[in-house]
Amino acid sequence: MYQDRVVLCASSAYEKKFYLNPDFDSLPSSIKDELKIMCVLFTEEVGGVLSLVYEEDGTLCYEVSANEEDLLFDEIGSGLKIKQLQQTKGELSEALEMFYRVFFLGETVTEE
Repeated sequence: MYQDRVVLCASSAYEKKFYLNPDFDSLPSSIKDELKIMCVLFTEEVGGVLSLVYEEDGTLCYEVSANEEDLLFDEIGSGLKIKQLQQTKGELSEALEMFYRVFFLGETVTEE
């Protein structure tokens, strides 16, 4: 179905908008709400644009970008906040990766 990287969601401090890829409308509303809160709070705190992107293998990556002329963007804070999100939202990320692998990449789940 997908051959390149796929954006799950994104939030922009510049446009004050949150985007959820319509292909993921089947996610539970509680997960969609958690993603929105997480992304919007991130961009409100450090600025820029946060995107959650699936790599070809189904790995979920946090990507941050900022306009060159944005003097208020906190690059160091951005890196620290990403590390914090990876730790505190690890279970959410794992569940989203599993969801993507099963429903988009067609992989089967094996119990360990």
